[in-house]
Amino acid sequence: MKNIIALVLFTILFSCTDNNMMQPYDKPQKAAEINVKGYSNPDVLQLRLNGSPVTINGNDSYTDKIETKINFVLDEGETDELGIYNTQTGAQIAKYTINYNNFNDYKNLSFFNLPGIFLKTYAVKPQVNLGKVGFEFIFPNLGEFSGSPLTQVKGVLKKENGVVLAEFDNIGKDNFTTVKIYNFFSATAPVYLELYKPGTTEPYTGSNPIQVKIKQDIGANMIVIQEKMENGVWVVKGDIDVADYL
Repeated sequence: MKNIIALVLFTILFSCTDNNMMQPYDKPQKAAEINVKGYSNPDVLQLRLNGSPVTINGNDSYTDKIETKINFVLDEGETDELGIYNTQTGAQIAKYTINYNNFNDYKNLSFFNLPGIFLKTYAVKPQVNLGKVGFEFIFPNLGEFSGSPLTQVKGVLKKENGVVLAEFDNIGKDNFTTVKIYNFFSATAPVYLELYKPGTTEPYTGSNPIQVKIKQDIGANMIVIQEKMENGVWVVKGDIDVADYL
């Protein structure tokens, strides 16, 4: 009888232990916060977290200045997706894949959306005194058509007669350069930005000089440099001025 009771107790104990072993422990979690600072004109955008629209000031679509904080919880092994969509076309403009290990990389998320271009940065119009001209540059698609492996280039801004107005040591893909300022001299004369490999006087790709004609406005100029294809030939243009939208 004692043997039977002992066997029953052992069976119950083993069963409870086995069930406990089968129960998964709670997964480790982390609280994620994304500080969004963006701008879009004229497109109306929508942020979606895992497909669900993000509401900002009671609206689930927005234009012009777009700022909010997105808070959510991440489980270990979980992946979340934050997407930016054009509400008129439904097209996805950008996607950010966020997980338990990389969420700090997205703590501050900035973007600037204009027709035909999306910058993963936030633009602030620099202060330029009356009678002065200021220039900043960004080159988001550097290498797209030229095949250049560089992540930044050197820029030298000149008058038509070759006089140097300003030098930019590092024009990169992700952020605007520091503003460089000079005295305004003409409302009609263009200026030219010559592009070189950093620290050299060699064109950033190929052997022919790379010169971009740029319109100068009195005050701030925030120029987006782009490689483009025209008639089957790649060229470099600087015809988008972000300052016009700010």
